[in-house]
Amino acid sequence: MFDKLEDLLIRLEEILSELNEPGVANDPSRFQKLMKEQSELQPIVDAYNEYKSCQRTVEESLSMLDEESDDEMREMLKEELNDAKKRIEELERDLKILLLPKDPNDNKNVIVEIRAGAGGDEAALFAAEIYRMYVKYAETKRWKCEMLSLNENGIGGFKEVTFMINGTGAYSRLKYESGVHRVQRVPETESGGRIHTSTITVAIMPEAEEIDFELDMNDCKFDVFRASGNGGQCVNTTDSAVRLTHIPTGIVISCQDEKSQLKNRDKAVKVLRSRLYDLELQKRHDAEAESRRSQVGTGDRSEKIRTYNFPQGRVTDHRIKLTLHRLDSIMNGDLEEVIDSLIAADQAAKLANLQDEK
Repeated sequence: MFDKLEDLLIRLEEILSELNEPGVANDPSRFQKLMKEQSELQPIVDAYNEYKSCQRTVEESLSMLDEESDDEMREMLKEELNDAKKRIEELERDLKILLLPKDPNDNKNVIVEIRAGAGGDEAALFAAEIYRMYVKYAETKRWKCEMLSLNENGIGGFKEVTFMINGTGAYSRLKYESGVHRVQRVPETESGGRIHTSTITVAIMPEAEEIDFELDMNDCKFDVFRASGNGGQCVNTTDSAVRLTHIPTGIVISCQDEKSQLKNRDKAVKVLRSRLYDLELQKRHDAEAESRRSQVGTGDRSEKIRTYNFPQGRVTDHRIKLTLHRLDSIMNGDLEEVIDSLIAADQAAKLANLQDEK
């Protein structure tokens, strides 16, 4: 590990030297590549430099303890020694996590698909609430949301909604949200006051660029139709909506949010490319040996991952056995504790797998 850290330290010095070269700013592609690599290496090198500083503190404190006879001074040195040793242990773990293989999609934008499952109108109403939860969370991160397609049920619920979240690191934070989300509550339409259980499915897909997945347009069929539902002038009066069918897989994407047929077509292609790229990622995930699979997976769309129990005001994530009794704040976008816990559990699982492989 420390040989690798020394190599990274040297590489960062090389990058900083290159960035100071006179002509580098005139080459945007090279400049951007160097800045990106610097931002990735800087946290690792900073932690490694602190680790080496703490090691020096330990050595100096031990040396001074051998020579020091004053009791008060010895106590001070012992305290400094213990603090440095404790920090070294923390930094060793941090460095192992920082050196874990990076998911190449972590910095990508995401396309989110939410679909109502079992529960009819109640499931559609919950799908709309989960959509708003993610939009509010995105706002706290200063990410931008863009609607791609929406199918409403007429009473404020969403049968299906697809939208994009644009922001650095969006996929790294939201990739654990894929799966079945379950709600337990008394529906507004239920006169008997009985608790119903409904489900929705959430799919989080990294936005795929052409470099990630080459889409053969010969495999695609486009149809145009008149948009329906809420819309202003032109939206419901022209054939602006687009239906895109991917013939080999049978995947159908409909977009009607924009007034322009061309814009809807571009959105449909973007969603299809990301959907096909996500399918490819799923195949890779499923092909992994069970021993190498993370305990907090991002691949099984049929897995029941979370329950939102309204009568008890609690949210339970079943993968990591986490229960929080603050459902209202979570539904208002306060997902940080849930997501941080999932990331920590995933990192712990990956570290454990590394140890098993040694």
